[in-house]
Amino acid sequence: MLSAKRFIRNNISGAPALTSMGLLSICGIALAQMPDAMLPEKVTKVSEHCYAIVGFPNVGIVVGNTGTLVIDTGLGERNGALVVREVKKLAKGPALYLTTTHFHAEHVAGEQAFPAGTIIVRNAAQQQELDSQGDAALERFGALSPQYKELLVGVKLRKPDRVYDTQTTLDLGGVSAKLFWLGAAHTLGDELIWVAEDKTLFTGDIVFDKRVISMPNTDGTLKRWLDILDKLEPLNPSYIVPNHAGLGDGSLIPKQREFILDMQRRARALKKEGIPVEEAAQTLTLQFKTRHPDWDSVNGIGNIVRRVYAEYY
Repeated sequence: MLSAKRFIRNNISGAPALTSMGLLSICGIALAQMPDAMLPEKVTKVSEHCYAIVGFPNVGIVVGNTGTLVIDTGLGERNGALVVREVKKLAKGPALYLTTTHFHAEHVAGEQAFPAGTIIVRNAAQQQELDSQGDAALERFGALSPQYKELLVGVKLRKPDRVYDTQTTLDLGGVSAKLFWLGAAHTLGDELIWVAEDKTLFTGDIVFDKRVISMPNTDGTLKRWLDILDKLEPLNPSYIVPNHAGLGDGSLIPKQREFILDMQRRARALKKEGIPVEEAAQTLTLQFKTRHPDWDSVNGIGNIVRRVYAEYY
């Protein structure tokens, strides 16, 4: 497999800057529909050692006898502090680890609320994105709503304590968490977390339930996204915790694959007919909304269609 460092050298220099419209594509929703960014003070138990604060985003917590891992922070210091309060109620041991599934604001911007002794762990590709785009992305994200702007006031991103290339495992005492990177999809540095003892997989923005995937820039491809799903499915997870939308089980992986393959087939057929890309994007978006009115982030279909047109000649 191509190492993270080599992949960064090959790809990061060509990554486009995030515009306000690009950030809307990241979220996959219209500006007027931006979700409430304040996390609830409620923790859902997923499996024996795993928990989630279900909100924007879903924050993961893995509790062992000697340490606790937090996955993502929420948007801004107030949300980060809320996460820390909930984690203190669950923690059994003194060690506290924090990792983030990717560099977008609602996943990283609460890290300054975590205690100074928190061990922050990230993959190299994601840290490269944070170093090159993090501050600008925070600024643009804050422009999306007054609430987001207020929550991001004074946010300072922290440097990680550990950076890994493709994978690392944290021993939390009686349970371990494998953090791994399989290449670019939603972002260049998408991270996944596997808790083998619980058969629980934290999928970031890679696997969803009834939510259209988001492809905001050219780092990821549909082919690579499908390759990642092929590597995840043999894990046969009993529980899946996505970054957004509802929690689920291992059946979400083949459902995600079928969605991508269906979009590929439909977009390629329109391209073969000579339909212009923007017309195809509009057509397939309207069709999908009609067929699946209960899905979130349907506006993200436009970027999927554009990616299919770019990838297939």
